[in-house]
Order: sequence, then C-alpha cells, then structure tokens
Amino acid sequence: MLKVAIVGCGKIADAHALQIQRIKGCEIVGVCDREELMARQLYERFPVKRYFVDLTDLLSDARPDVVHITTPPESHFDIARFCLEQGCHVYVEKPFTLYEEEAQRLVALANEKGLKLTAGHDEQFSHVARRMRTLVESGYLGGVPVHMESHYCYDLGEPGYARALLGDKQHWVRRLPGGLLHNIISHGIARIAEFLTSDSPQVIAYGFVSPLLKRMDEREIVDELRVIICEEERTTAYFTFSSQMQPSIHQFRIYGQKNGLILDRDHETLIKLRGGRLKSYVEKFVPPVSFAGQYLGNLMKNARTFLARDFHMNSGMKYLIESFYRSIIHGTPVPLPYREILLTARIMDAIFDQLRARRSQVRSEFRAQDRVPFARTPSPVRPK
Repeated sequence: MLKVAIVGCGKIADAHALQIQRIKGCEIVGVCDREELMARQLYERFPVKRYFVDLTDLLSDARPDVVHITTPPESHFDIARFCLEQGCHVYVEKPFTLYEEEAQRLVALANEKGLKLTAGHDEQFSHVARRMRTLVESGYLGGVPVHMESHYCYDLGEPGYARALLGDKQHWVRRLPGGLLHNIISHGIARIAEFLTSDSPQVIAYGFVSPLLKRMDEREIVDELRVIICEEERTTAYFTFSSQMQPSIHQFRIYGQKNGLILDRDHETLIKLRGGRLKSYVEKFVPPVSFAGQYLGNLMKNARTFLARDFHMNSGMKYLIESFYRSIIHGTPVPLPYREILLTARIMDAIFDQLRARRSQVRSEFRAQDRVPFARTPSPVRPK
C-alpha cells in the first residue's frame, strides 16, 4: 500500500484528495497545513488518517512514501527539497517552482536520492490530450511540428479566486515574479514545451494590463500576454493568454509538414486537419462533412467515457497521479519527462524577465500616456 500525504489544504488539495481516493493501492496517511482549521477540514471530509500543522511531524509520524505539495507557489521549492531530503517522492502542483534554477536543483536532488518527482501539468494527460499525443507519435504530422498555437484564457469576471485577487492588494499571487500569469500559464506553456526539440528557444514576450482592469484602477496585474517562441529557424509557436477575449478558450493547435491537429480542452474534442486540398468546388463541401463527422465521433467518445464514469474535470490529474505512482512502484520512467518540466520553467523565466525589465519604464508611461508596451528584443532561453 502506497502511503500518501498532502501538504497545503486549500481548494486544489480537494481535487488531489478526490483523485487519490479513486486510485487503488494507496491511502492518504496525513494532511498538513500551518492553519489547523484548514488541515482539520480536509481530514474530516476525506478518508485521511491524521492531520498535522507541522511538516516535520507529518513526515516523521505518518512516514509517507509520496508527498503532494499544494501550497502557494512561493513555498514549493523549500517544501519539495525538504521532502526529498527526507526520502519522499514528490508531486508538486503547478507552477513547479518560481524559477528554473530551483527546478534544476530539485531534479538534481531527486536523481541524487533515487527518488521520483513530477509537476502538476495534469492537462497534458486528459483523454483528448492523450489521443493527440498518440497521433503525433504515430507520425500523423509528417515529422516534427512546423508551428504551434496555444491559447490559455482566464475569465476575471468569474467569482472566487479572481475577485479575491483583485480585491486584495496583499494577495499571495501578487508576490509571484510573474503575478497572475505565473500562477496560470504553465499549462499552456507546457503544451508547447512537450513538442520543442531545442533546449534554447528564442522568446519574445509582450504583455499589458487590460483596459478593463485599468478602469478598475488596477495597474499591476498583467492580464494580457502574447508570446512568440522560435527554435533555430525550425519550429515556431505562439502563446496567448487573455482575460478579455471571448470565447475564453483553452485550445492547442499543432501543424506539421503533412497534417495538423486542433485540441479543444473546453469541449474535449480533437480535430484532424488534412494537409492536401481537394480540387474545384469539392473543397467547399467535403471538408465540412468531414468536420461534422469528426465532431460526432468526439461526441461518441465522450459519451462512452461518461458512461464508463471516467468523464470528469480532473481525469487528467487522476491519470497523471496514477502513472506517477506506477513509476514509483515499478521503477519505470516518470510520466512527465524532467526535460519538459525544466523547459517550461525556462520559457516562463524568459517571459517574466522581459516583463520585469520594462516595469519601471511602463509605470512612467502609465502616467504619461496610459499605455503599457512590454515588447523587447528576442531573448535566448539558455539552460542553467
């Protein structure tokens, strides 16, 4: 029986506990939070053996094999390092760490200790994402990707987290190096990182505070971001984060030399884009019929998954956790290669470095003309 612990008992911890209890061969032996009330409420609502307010007590008394870290990102590195030093495998929620250098140190420590480590990039393992990966690996694109487009939007008009962030000038998200972006965009960046072959892509980032937030007298939270990524004149990628564009989509498009694919996380659909064109007016009639058939096929796949009781919002999380546990038990490779974790962190570092480099200039331009240009020259992303 694999013994599991959760550190940090906020909202995301509920999702972890729910998925862990669906996996056979493991048990939650303890949960921990500095706020006793938070630890106790999770303990009372889920099949958890004990709750703790001190991490050292959790590790020494409950003796977990695996620790899930679901605390705010600024504490991820220190907690993960301590757990690895105490001999525990570690699952760290996204963003993995605040900086790539911290991610490098955790990976090196895990390797030194012979332990496993993973990041909470669970959207890489949803049903539709796994279907896309299978097609890409089968050669459907016709080789390495030529271009990718990742859209990851967030609606600041929704209640809860967003309103708490906007209403609290001391909110922990504001302390992150990348602010709101830092806590959200890793999912969208990780989709791109999976298919890059270079460890040193060029990154150009442009970000600004949306007109909506400026009307609310918000000047610090960058909620619109556009990024261009290019690796040595081969594969290119665009990343878009927006709190304003509608529909608020979560899509990934990947194009090869022969064909392309469109993954839609919101609708759990995967659409094949054939590279060749039909002659004459046939091109206006056959493709729409083909798309209609594909959407119907996606509907049937989703219905079968629903009937099998595996169609839920966090199915990717369950798959990732289960695969991670399997790698621990059987000594197989981790489901998320360390290279992808590090490259995601590296790209995010480059984005936030560019945004920070212009912050003082932007503030002065705010006063002068109420606009926020965050552009700068391409920044090479170098392994550290």
